[in-house]
Amino acid sequence: MTDVERTGQREDAVGDLLGPGPPPRKRLRELLAAPGPLVAPGAYDALSARLIEQAGFDVVYLTGFGATASLIGRPDVGLLTGTEMVDQARRLAAAVDVPVIADADTGYGNALNVVRTVRAYEQAGVAGVHLEDQVSPKKCGHLSGKAVIPREEMAGKVRAAVAARRDPDFVIIARTDAAAVHGLADAVDRARAYAEAGADLLFVEAPTSEEDLATVAGELSGVAPLVFNWAEGGRTPPLSLERIGELGFSLVLYPIGALLAAAAAVRALLETVRADGTPAAALPRLPSFGEFTDLIGLPEVHDLERRFAAESG
Repeated sequence: MTDVERTGQREDAVGDLLGPGPPPRKRLRELLAAPGPLVAPGAYDALSARLIEQAGFDVVYLTGFGATASLIGRPDVGLLTGTEMVDQARRLAAAVDVPVIADADTGYGNALNVVRTVRAYEQAGVAGVHLEDQVSPKKCGHLSGKAVIPREEMAGKVRAAVAARRDPDFVIIARTDAAAVHGLADAVDRARAYAEAGADLLFVEAPTSEEDLATVAGELSGVAPLVFNWAEGGRTPPLSLERIGELGFSLVLYPIGALLAAAAAVRALLETVRADGTPAAALPRLPSFGEFTDLIGLPEVHDLERRFAAESG
C-alpha cells in the first residue's frame, strides 16, 4: 500500500522533491481573501509540517513556542536565535508544498535587524511572517511578565519589513502584545498604527474574554484582516471556528496542539517501556514501520532512484 492510498491524499506527493509546487505566497494571499477563516495548525519541525499537509490543511504555521521546545527543549522566553528560527523555517518550507507562515518574534533587533530578518525568511521560502512589539528578549504571548516597545518604534519596524520584502506577495503580520501590558484600548490603537505602516494582517495577542475579542474585531473591522491565536490552554477563550468566523477573523492559528499531542504520545510510549521492558504493548497504537516510511516519502525516493538509475544506465 502506498502513502497516497494510506492517507487518502491527492496523487501529487506532499513536499515533492522535484515538483515545482504551487507558488506559496500567491496561494496564501488567495486563501486569505476567500470567505471564512483560514485554519493554520502549528508545526514545530518538518515532520509535523508534513503531517499537517497530509491531513488536508492548506497552510502550516511555524510556532516559535514549538520550535524552541523542539530544538532546545526550553520554554519560549527569547532563547532561540533568529538564525535558528530561519533554519527551522527553511526545513519546513522545503518539506511541504503548502504555504508556511513563520513566527519571527521581534525581528531579532531594531528596524535594521528586521530588514535582514525579513530577507532571510523570504529566502528560506516561507510565505509570510509575524513580527511582535515586545521588548527583547520576548516571551510567549500567553506568559506573564511581558513588556512592549514604543508604538512608533514598532511602526518603524513594520515599515522596514514591508520595504525589505522582494516579493510583494510575502505577507507581513504585525502582532501587538500590549493588551496584557497597557490594556486592550492601547493594543487596538497600536494595531491601527501598524496597519498604517503597511502590515497586511493584524494580530492582537491574548485577549482574555469573548467580549474583548468582539471589541478587537469591531474596532479593527475594515482596517486589515485579523489573526485569532487559538492558543491551546492559553489566556484567550477557546471559541468555536464558527464564532471566530462570525466575529470576522481571517486567520486562525492552532499553535501548539500538535506539540502537546506529540509530548503526550512519547510520554505514554516511554511509560510502557519503563513498565514492561519493551514497547510491544504500545505498538498496536502506532504506525507500522512501513506506514511511517511511506508517510515521510520513501516511495518517492525509490521512484527517483529508479528514474535516475535508468537514465544514467
